[in-house]
Amino acid sequence: MAGKGKVWWFINVQLRNFILDIRINFYRKFYGMDIGRGVKISLNAKLDKTNPRGVHIGDDTYIAFDAAILAHDMSRLVHKDVFIGQRCFIGARSIILPGVSIGDEVVVAAGAVVTRDVPSNSLVAGNPAKILREVHTGPLGIMKE
Repeated sequence: MAGKGKVWWFINVQLRNFILDIRINFYRKFYGMDIGRGVKISLNAKLDKTNPRGVHIGDDTYIAFDAAILAHDMSRLVHKDVFIGQRCFIGARSIILPGVSIGDEVVVAAGAVVTRDVPSNSLVAGNPAKILREVHTGPLGIMKE
Protein backbone atom coordinates (compact mmCIF):
# COMPACT_ATOMS: atom_id res chain seq x y z
CA MET A 1 0.00 0.00 0.00
CA ALA A 2 2.84 2.43 0.77
CA GLY A 3 4.05 2.17 -2.84
CA LYS A 4 0.63 3.14 -4.21
CA GLY A 5 0.50 6.16 -1.90
CA LYS A 6 3.83 7.43 -3.22
CA VAL A 7 2.71 6.96 -6.81
CA TRP A 8 -0.57 8.81 -6.14
CA TRP A 9 1.32 11.65 -4.45
CA PHE A 10 3.71 11.88 -7.43
CA ILE A 11 0.78 12.01 -9.88
CA ASN A 12 -0.92 14.76 -7.83
CA VAL A 13 2.25 16.88 -7.72
CA GLN A 14 2.79 16.49 -11.48
CA LEU A 15 -0.84 17.39 -12.20
CA ARG A 16 -0.65 20.47 -9.96
CA ASN A 17 2.58 21.65 -11.63
CA PHE A 18 0.99 21.13 -15.06
CA ILE A 19 -2.02 23.26 -14.05
CA LEU A 20 0.25 26.00 -12.64
CA ASP A 21 2.26 26.07 -15.87
CA ILE A 22 -0.90 26.35 -17.98
CA ARG A 23 -2.10 29.23 -15.82
CA ILE A 24 1.20 31.13 -16.12
CA ASN A 25 1.18 30.67 -19.91
CA PHE A 26 -2.41 31.96 -19.95
CA TYR A 27 -1.29 35.07 -18.01
CA ARG A 28 1.53 35.61 -20.53
CA LYS A 29 -0.40 35.04 -23.75
CA PHE A 30 -3.90 36.34 -23.02
CA TYR A 31 -3.27 39.02 -20.41
CA GLY A 32 0.16 40.11 -21.67
CA MET A 33 1.84 39.84 -18.27
CA ASP A 34 5.65 39.80 -18.24
CA ILE A 35 6.41 36.63 -16.27
CA GLY A 36 9.91 35.14 -16.29
CA ARG A 37 11.06 31.54 -16.55
CA GLY A 38 10.80 29.22 -13.56
CA VAL A 39 8.17 31.35 -11.81
CA LYS A 40 5.68 29.59 -9.53
CA ILE A 41 2.40 31.31 -8.66
CA SER A 42 -0.01 29.78 -6.15
CA LEU A 43 -3.48 29.02 -7.46
CA ASN A 44 -4.90 31.43 -4.85
CA ALA A 45 -2.55 34.35 -5.63
CA LYS A 46 -4.17 37.41 -7.20
CA LEU A 47 -2.46 39.19 -10.09
CA ASP A 48 -3.97 42.42 -11.37
CA LYS A 49 -6.21 41.79 -14.37
CA THR A 50 -7.34 45.44 -14.66
CA ASN A 51 -3.82 46.50 -15.73
CA PRO A 52 -2.24 43.12 -16.55
CA ARG A 53 0.50 44.53 -18.80
CA GLY A 54 1.74 46.41 -15.74
CA VAL A 55 2.75 43.18 -13.97
CA HIS A 56 6.44 42.21 -14.39
CA ILE A 57 7.86 39.19 -12.51
CA GLY A 58 11.49 38.06 -12.82
CA ASP A 59 12.82 34.53 -13.28
CA ASP A 60 12.67 31.91 -10.50
CA THR A 61 10.29 33.89 -8.28
CA TYR A 62 7.59 32.38 -6.06
CA ILE A 63 4.24 34.06 -5.29
CA ALA A 64 2.51 32.39 -2.30
CA PHE A 65 -1.22 31.92 -1.67
CA ASP A 66 -3.48 34.97 -1.28
CA ALA A 67 -0.70 37.38 -2.26
CA ALA A 68 -2.02 40.33 -4.28
CA ILE A 69 0.07 42.05 -6.95
CA LEU A 70 -1.66 45.32 -7.93
CA ALA A 71 -0.85 47.48 -10.95
CA HIS A 72 -3.83 49.80 -10.51
CA ASP A 73 -5.65 51.69 -7.77
CA MET A 74 -9.19 52.66 -8.72
CA SER A 75 -9.65 54.99 -5.72
CA ARG A 76 -6.87 57.26 -7.08
CA LEU A 77 -7.25 56.34 -10.77
CA VAL A 78 -3.64 55.15 -10.81
CA HIS A 79 -2.26 52.64 -13.30
CA LYS A 80 1.44 51.98 -12.65
CA ASP A 81 3.72 49.05 -13.44
CA VAL A 82 4.88 46.71 -10.69
CA PHE A 83 8.31 45.09 -11.02
CA ILE A 84 9.35 42.03 -9.01
CA GLY A 85 12.94 40.89 -9.49
CA GLN A 86 14.53 37.49 -9.89
CA ARG A 87 14.65 34.80 -7.18
CA CYS A 88 12.15 36.61 -4.95
CA PHE A 89 9.71 35.11 -2.46
CA ILE A 90 6.39 36.94 -2.05
CA GLY A 91 4.79 35.62 1.14
CA ALA A 92 1.22 34.57 1.79
CA ARG A 93 -1.38 37.35 2.05
CA SER A 94 1.14 40.05 1.22
CA ILE A 95 0.13 43.02 -0.95
CA ILE A 96 2.34 44.75 -3.50
CA LEU A 97 0.91 48.17 -4.39
CA PRO A 98 1.02 49.86 -7.84
CA GLY A 99 4.26 51.51 -8.91
CA VAL A 100 6.47 49.45 -6.58
CA SER A 101 9.77 47.95 -7.77
CA ILE A 102 11.17 45.00 -5.84
CA GLY A 103 14.81 44.15 -6.48
CA ASP A 104 16.39 40.74 -7.02
CA GLU A 105 16.62 38.18 -4.20
CA VAL A 106 14.00 39.84 -1.98
CA VAL A 107 11.85 38.05 0.59
CA VAL A 108 8.51 39.70 1.37
CA ALA A 109 7.16 38.29 4.63
CA ALA A 110 3.63 36.97 4.95
CA GLY A 111 1.07 39.73 5.41
CA ALA A 112 3.44 42.53 4.43
CA VAL A 113 2.07 45.56 2.59
CA VAL A 114 4.75 46.87 0.23
CA THR A 115 4.13 50.56 -0.44
CA ARG A 116 7.64 51.63 -1.54
CA ASP A 117 10.49 50.27 -3.64
CA VAL A 118 12.57 47.50 -2.07
CA PRO A 119 16.31 47.18 -2.83
CA SER A 120 17.83 43.84 -3.84
CA ASN A 121 18.86 41.33 -1.15
CA SER A 122 16.35 42.54 1.44
CA LEU A 123 13.90 40.88 3.80
CA VAL A 124 10.85 43.11 4.34
CA ALA A 125 7.90 42.74 6.71
CA GLY A 126 5.11 44.76 8.25
CA ASN A 127 2.47 47.30 7.25
CA PRO A 128 3.93 49.31 5.68
CA ALA A 129 6.79 46.93 4.88
CA LYS A 130 10.17 47.86 6.30
CA ILE A 131 13.58 46.36 5.62
CA LEU A 132 14.61 44.01 8.43
CA ARG A 133 17.90 42.66 7.15
CA GLU A 134 20.00 41.62 4.17
CA VAL A 135 19.37 38.18 2.66
CA HIS A 136 20.57 36.07 -0.23
CA THR A 137 18.25 33.68 -2.01
CA GLY A 138 18.30 30.92 -4.57
CA PRO A 139 15.60 29.77 -6.96
CA LEU A 140 12.01 30.49 -5.81
CA GLY A 141 13.35 32.92 -3.21
CA ILE A 142 14.55 30.19 -0.85
CA MET A 143 16.93 31.88 1.59
CA LYS A 144 20.54 30.76 1.75
CA GLU A 145 22.22 30.56 5.12
